[in-house]
Amino acid sequence: MQLSIVIPLLNEAESLPELFTRIRNVCEKENYTYEIIFVDDGSTDESWKIISELSESFPQVKGIRFAKNYGKSQALNAAFKTTLGDVVITMDADLQDFPEEIPALRRMIVEEGYDLVSGWKKKRYDNVLTKNLPSKLFNWAAQTISGVKLHDFNNGLKAYRKEVVKIIDVHGDMHRYIPVLVKNEGFTKITEKEVPHQSRLYGKSKFGANRFVRGFLDLITVWFMSGFGTRPMHFFGFIGTLMFIIGFLSSAWLGISKLVKVWNKIPARLVTDDPLFYIALTMMILGTLLFIAGFLGELIVQLKRGKSEDYTISQHINMK
Repeated sequence: MQLSIVIPLLNEAESLPELFTRIRNVCEKENYTYEIIFVDDGSTDESWKIISELSESFPQVKGIRFAKNYGKSQALNAAFKTTLGDVVITMDADLQDFPEEIPALRRMIVEEGYDLVSGWKKKRYDNVLTKNLPSKLFNWAAQTISGVKLHDFNNGLKAYRKEVVKIIDVHGDMHRYIPVLVKNEGFTKITEKEVPHQSRLYGKSKFGANRFVRGFLDLITVWFMSGFGTRPMHFFGFIGTLMFIIGFLSSAWLGISKLVKVWNKIPARLVTDDPLFYIALTMMILGTLLFIAGFLGELIVQLKRGKSEDYTISQHINMK
Protein backbone atom coordinates (compact mmCIF):
# COMPACT_ATOMS: atom_id res chain seq x y z
CA MET A 1 0.00 0.00 0.00
CA GLN A 2 1.31 3.44 -0.93
CA LEU A 3 -0.35 5.69 1.61
CA SER A 4 -1.81 5.67 5.12
CA ILE A 5 -3.64 8.79 6.29
CA VAL A 6 -4.06 9.06 10.07
CA ILE A 7 -6.64 11.48 11.49
CA PRO A 8 -7.06 11.83 15.27
CA LEU A 9 -10.28 13.60 16.22
CA LEU A 10 -12.48 14.72 19.07
CA ASN A 11 -16.02 15.91 18.35
CA GLU A 12 -15.49 16.82 14.70
CA ALA A 13 -18.70 15.35 13.21
CA GLU A 14 -19.46 18.44 11.12
CA SER A 15 -16.13 18.43 9.29
CA LEU A 16 -15.66 14.68 8.68
CA PRO A 17 -17.76 14.27 5.49
CA GLU A 18 -16.03 17.16 3.71
CA LEU A 19 -12.60 16.07 4.92
CA PHE A 20 -13.13 12.51 3.69
CA THR A 21 -14.42 13.68 0.30
CA ARG A 22 -11.40 15.92 -0.26
CA ILE A 23 -8.94 13.18 0.77
CA ARG A 24 -10.68 10.64 -1.46
CA ASN A 25 -10.67 13.01 -4.45
CA VAL A 26 -6.92 13.64 -4.05
CA CYS A 27 -6.02 9.96 -3.66
CA GLU A 28 -8.14 8.82 -6.60
CA LYS A 29 -6.78 11.58 -8.80
CA GLU A 30 -3.23 10.41 -8.02
CA ASN A 31 -4.19 6.71 -8.29
CA TYR A 32 -2.89 5.94 -4.82
CA THR A 33 -3.58 2.71 -2.99
CA TYR A 34 -4.50 4.09 0.41
CA GLU A 35 -6.21 3.73 3.75
CA ILE A 36 -7.73 6.39 6.01
CA ILE A 37 -7.52 5.66 9.73
CA PHE A 38 -9.81 7.79 11.89
CA VAL A 39 -9.02 7.65 15.61
CA ASP A 40 -11.99 8.80 17.69
CA ASP A 41 -10.49 10.06 20.93
CA GLY A 42 -13.63 9.74 23.05
CA SER A 43 -16.01 11.93 21.04
CA THR A 44 -19.48 12.61 22.49
CA ASP A 45 -21.06 13.78 19.22
CA GLU A 46 -21.90 11.82 16.04
CA SER A 47 -18.28 11.41 14.93
CA TRP A 48 -18.13 7.62 15.37
CA LYS A 49 -21.48 7.16 13.63
CA ILE A 50 -20.21 9.09 10.60
CA ILE A 51 -16.97 7.05 10.52
CA SER A 52 -19.01 3.84 10.68
CA GLU A 53 -21.25 4.96 7.81
CA LEU A 54 -18.26 5.92 5.66
CA SER A 55 -16.61 2.55 6.29
CA GLU A 56 -19.71 0.72 5.02
CA SER A 57 -19.40 2.39 1.60
CA PHE A 58 -15.63 2.75 1.41
CA PRO A 59 -13.41 -0.12 2.61
CA GLN A 60 -10.42 2.25 2.68
CA VAL A 61 -11.95 3.85 5.77
CA LYS A 62 -10.81 2.32 9.05
CA GLY A 63 -11.61 3.39 12.58
CA ILE A 64 -10.28 3.14 16.11
CA ARG A 65 -12.48 4.29 18.97
CA PHE A 66 -11.11 5.02 22.42
CA ALA A 67 -13.19 4.24 25.51
CA LYS A 68 -12.64 7.83 26.66
CA ASN A 69 -10.57 10.89 25.82
CA TYR A 70 -6.88 9.97 26.21
CA GLY A 71 -5.26 12.66 24.09
CA LYS A 72 -3.79 13.19 20.65
CA SER A 73 -0.51 11.42 21.40
CA GLN A 74 -2.26 8.19 22.34
CA ALA A 75 -4.48 8.46 19.26
CA LEU A 76 -1.47 8.77 16.97
CA ASN A 77 0.36 5.95 18.73
CA ALA A 78 -2.59 3.57 18.33
CA ALA A 79 -2.88 4.34 14.61
CA PHE A 80 0.87 4.14 13.93
CA LYS A 81 0.88 0.53 15.14
CA THR A 82 -1.64 -0.46 12.46
CA THR A 83 -0.60 1.54 9.38
CA LEU A 84 0.15 -0.39 6.20
CA GLY A 85 1.25 2.40 3.85
CA ASP A 86 4.84 3.04 2.79
CA VAL A 87 4.20 6.73 3.54
CA VAL A 88 2.13 7.87 6.51
CA ILE A 89 0.38 11.26 6.52
CA THR A 90 -1.13 12.76 9.67
CA MET A 91 -3.57 15.65 9.68
CA ASP A 92 -6.13 17.21 11.99
CA ALA A 93 -9.84 16.72 11.40
CA ASP A 94 -10.90 20.36 11.71
CA LEU A 95 -10.27 21.26 8.02
CA GLN A 96 -7.47 23.65 8.94
CA ASP A 97 -5.09 21.25 7.17
CA PHE A 98 -5.41 20.90 3.39
CA PRO A 99 -5.64 17.35 1.97
CA GLU A 100 -4.52 18.83 -1.35
CA GLU A 101 -1.00 18.96 0.13
CA ILE A 102 -0.79 15.16 0.33
CA PRO A 103 0.85 14.53 -3.10
CA ALA A 104 3.63 17.08 -2.51
CA LEU A 105 4.35 15.73 0.98
CA ARG A 106 4.45 12.16 -0.32
CA ARG A 107 6.87 13.10 -3.12
CA MET A 108 9.27 14.62 -0.61
CA ILE A 109 9.38 11.30 1.26
CA VAL A 110 9.51 8.98 -1.77
CA GLU A 111 11.57 10.99 -4.25
CA GLU A 112 13.70 13.23 -2.04
CA GLY A 113 14.34 10.63 0.65
CA TYR A 114 13.24 12.50 3.75
CA ASP A 115 12.31 10.62 6.92
CA LEU A 116 9.89 13.29 8.13
CA VAL A 117 8.34 16.32 6.45
CA SER A 118 6.52 18.70 8.78
CA GLY A 119 4.02 21.29 7.61
CA TRP A 120 4.73 24.95 8.31
CA LYS A 121 1.77 27.30 8.46
CA LYS A 122 3.77 30.44 7.82
CA LYS A 123 0.67 32.59 7.46
CA ARG A 124 -1.84 31.79 10.16
CA TYR A 125 -5.37 32.97 10.78
CA ASP A 126 -5.48 32.37 14.52
CA ASN A 127 -5.76 34.96 17.26
CA VAL A 128 -2.40 36.76 17.50
CA LEU A 129 -2.28 37.10 21.29
CA THR A 130 -3.69 33.73 22.33
CA LYS A 131 -2.14 31.50 19.65
CA ASN A 132 0.33 33.11 17.25
CA LEU A 133 2.72 34.78 19.69
CA PRO A 134 2.75 31.92 22.23
CA SER A 135 3.27 29.49 19.34
CA LYS A 136 6.27 31.44 18.05
CA LEU A 137 7.80 31.49 21.54
CA PHE A 138 7.15 27.78 21.97
CA ASN A 139 8.72 26.91 18.61
CA TRP A 140 11.77 29.08 19.33
CA ALA A 141 12.31 27.33 22.66
CA ALA A 142 11.85 23.90 21.07
CA GLN A 143 14.38 24.73 18.32
CA THR A 144 16.92 26.03 20.81
CA ILE A 145 16.71 23.10 23.21
CA SER A 146 16.30 20.25 20.71
CA GLY A 147 18.51 21.43 17.86
CA VAL A 148 15.79 20.51 15.32
CA LYS A 149 15.33 23.51 13.03
CA LEU A 150 11.60 23.67 12.33
CA HIS A 151 9.27 26.66 12.47
CA ASP A 152 6.11 24.75 13.45
CA PHE A 153 6.71 21.70 15.67
CA ASN A 154 3.05 21.22 16.59
CA ASN A 155 1.63 21.26 13.06
CA GLY A 156 -0.68 18.29 12.66
CA LEU A 157 0.08 17.93 8.95
CA LYS A 158 3.15 15.70 8.65
CA ALA A 159 4.49 12.96 6.36
CA TYR A 160 6.63 10.03 7.53
CA ARG A 161 8.45 7.08 6.13
CA LYS A 162 6.78 3.89 7.34
CA GLU A 163 9.87 2.83 9.31
CA VAL A 164 9.71 6.02 11.36
CA VAL A 165 6.19 5.61 12.75
CA LYS A 166 6.87 1.97 13.59
CA ILE A 167 9.74 2.81 15.93
CA ILE A 168 8.77 6.05 17.71
CA ASP A 169 6.78 5.89 20.94
CA VAL A 170 4.32 8.79 21.23
CA HIS A 171 2.77 9.11 24.68
CA GLY A 172 1.66 11.72 27.20
CA ASP A 173 1.53 14.98 25.25
CA MET A 174 4.64 14.24 23.20
CA HIS A 175 2.88 14.72 19.85
CA ARG A 176 4.17 18.30 20.02
CA TYR A 177 7.72 16.99 19.86
CA ILE A 178 7.44 14.18 17.31
CA PRO A 179 10.31 15.67 15.21
CA VAL A 180 12.56 15.46 18.29
CA LEU A 181 11.48 11.87 18.99
CA VAL A 182 12.23 11.02 15.36
CA LYS A 183 15.69 12.60 15.60
CA ASN A 184 16.41 10.72 18.83
CA GLU A 185 15.75 7.43 17.03
CA GLY A 186 18.42 8.23 14.45
CA PHE A 187 16.22 9.52 11.60
CA THR A 188 17.95 12.79 10.81
CA LYS A 189 16.56 13.67 7.37
CA ILE A 190 13.91 16.05 8.70
CA THR A 191 12.57 19.07 6.85
CA GLU A 192 9.48 21.23 6.55
CA LYS A 193 7.16 22.40 3.80
CA GLU A 194 5.16 25.60 3.80
CA VAL A 195 1.46 24.76 3.75
CA PRO A 196 -1.71 26.91 3.68
CA HIS A 197 -3.89 27.52 6.71
CA GLN A 198 -7.47 28.59 7.20
CA SER A 199 -9.66 29.46 10.15
CA ARG A 200 -11.68 26.72 11.80
CA LEU A 201 -14.98 26.25 9.94
CA TYR A 202 -16.88 24.15 12.48
CA GLY A 203 -16.86 23.60 16.22
CA LYS A 204 -14.32 25.05 18.59
CA SER A 205 -10.66 24.54 19.36
CA LYS A 206 -9.79 21.76 21.81
CA PHE A 207 -6.66 23.54 23.04
CA GLY A 208 -6.77 25.89 26.02
CA ALA A 209 -4.20 28.18 27.59
CA ASN A 210 -2.97 25.35 29.84
CA ARG A 211 -1.42 23.64 26.79
CA PHE A 212 1.47 26.14 26.96
CA VAL A 213 2.28 25.18 30.55
CA ARG A 214 2.10 21.49 29.66
CA GLY A 215 4.09 22.16 26.51
CA PHE A 216 6.92 23.80 28.48
CA LEU A 217 7.05 20.92 30.98
CA ASP A 218 7.04 18.41 28.12
CA LEU A 219 9.88 20.34 26.50
CA ILE A 220 11.98 19.86 29.62
CA THR A 221 11.11 16.16 29.54
CA VAL A 222 12.14 15.91 25.89
CA TRP A 223 15.42 17.71 26.63
CA PHE A 224 16.20 15.26 29.43
CA MET A 225 15.12 12.23 27.43
CA SER A 226 17.18 13.37 24.44
CA GLY A 227 20.37 13.59 26.46
CA PHE A 228 19.87 11.13 29.31
CA GLY A 229 16.78 9.04 28.50
CA THR A 230 18.77 5.83 28.12
CA ARG A 231 21.46 6.71 30.66
CA PRO A 232 19.89 8.57 33.63
CA MET A 233 22.87 7.67 35.82
CA HIS A 234 25.00 10.05 33.74
CA PHE A 235 22.76 12.92 34.90
CA PHE A 236 21.69 12.04 38.43
CA GLY A 237 24.87 10.13 39.22
CA PHE A 238 27.14 12.99 38.16
CA ILE A 239 25.25 15.65 40.11
CA GLY A 240 24.84 13.35 43.10
CA THR A 241 28.52 12.43 43.19
CA LEU A 242 29.55 16.07 42.84
CA MET A 243 27.28 17.16 45.71
CA PHE A 244 28.48 14.31 47.92
CA ILE A 245 32.15 15.16 47.32
CA ILE A 246 31.60 18.86 48.06
CA GLY A 247 29.69 17.99 51.25
CA PHE A 248 32.29 15.44 52.33
CA LEU A 249 35.23 17.82 51.75
CA SER A 250 33.43 20.60 53.63
CA SER A 251 32.79 18.27 56.58
CA ALA A 252 36.40 17.09 56.50
CA TRP A 253 37.65 20.65 56.49
CA LEU A 254 35.51 21.48 59.52
CA GLY A 255 36.76 18.40 61.37
CA ILE A 256 40.43 18.99 60.54
CA SER A 257 40.17 22.67 61.49
CA LYS A 258 38.72 21.67 64.87
CA LEU A 259 41.48 19.12 65.49
CA VAL A 260 44.21 21.63 64.57
CA LYS A 261 42.77 24.20 66.99
CA VAL A 262 42.47 21.65 69.78
CA TRP A 263 46.05 20.45 69.16
CA ASN A 264 47.29 24.02 69.40
CA LYS A 265 45.06 24.68 72.41
CA ILE A 266 43.14 27.36 70.58
CA PRO A 267 39.54 27.84 71.74
CA ALA A 268 37.14 26.36 69.16
CA ARG A 269 33.37 25.98 69.11
CA LEU A 270 31.64 22.71 68.50
CA VAL A 271 31.52 21.57 64.86
CA THR A 272 27.75 21.19 65.20
CA ASP A 273 27.48 24.89 66.08
CA ASP A 274 28.76 25.84 62.61
CA PRO A 275 25.96 26.27 59.97
CA LEU A 276 28.39 24.96 57.34
CA PHE A 277 28.24 21.55 59.02
CA TYR A 278 24.52 21.23 58.32
CA ILE A 279 24.90 22.51 54.77
CA ALA A 280 27.63 19.94 54.13
CA LEU A 281 25.57 17.16 55.74
CA THR A 282 22.54 18.08 53.62
CA MET A 283 24.64 18.03 50.44
CA MET A 284 25.97 14.58 51.30
CA ILE A 285 22.46 13.24 51.91
CA LEU A 286 21.06 14.81 48.72
CA GLY A 287 24.04 13.57 46.73
CA THR A 288 23.41 10.03 47.95
CA LEU A 289 19.69 10.27 47.08
CA LEU A 290 20.43 11.58 43.57
CA PHE A 291 22.90 8.77 43.00
CA ILE A 292 20.24 6.25 44.06
CA ALA A 293 17.73 7.98 41.75
CA GLY A 294 20.13 7.51 38.86
CA PHE A 295 20.58 3.85 39.70
CA LEU A 296 16.81 3.30 39.89
CA GLY A 297 16.41 5.17 36.60
CA GLU A 298 18.80 2.72 34.95
CA LEU A 299 16.69 -0.18 36.23
CA ILE A 300 13.48 1.44 34.93
CA VAL A 301 15.02 1.93 31.49
CA GLN A 302 15.83 -1.78 31.39
CA LEU A 303 12.26 -2.71 32.35
CA LYS A 304 10.63 -0.19 30.01
CA ARG A 305 10.30 -2.66 27.15
CA GLY A 306 7.51 -4.52 28.90
CA LYS A 307 5.31 -1.48 29.53
CA SER A 308 1.62 -1.84 28.58
CA GLU A 309 -0.29 0.75 26.55
CA ASP A 310 -1.83 3.72 28.35
CA TYR A 311 -5.13 3.73 26.47
CA THR A 312 -8.12 1.42 25.98
CA ILE A 313 -9.70 0.79 22.57
CA SER A 314 -13.43 0.06 22.73
CA GLN A 315 -14.19 -0.56 19.03
CA HIS A 316 -12.51 -1.21 15.66
CA ILE A 317 -13.60 -0.78 12.08
CA ASN A 318 -11.83 -2.69 9.28
CA MET A 319 -8.78 -3.22 11.49
CA LYS A 320 -6.92 -6.54 11.39
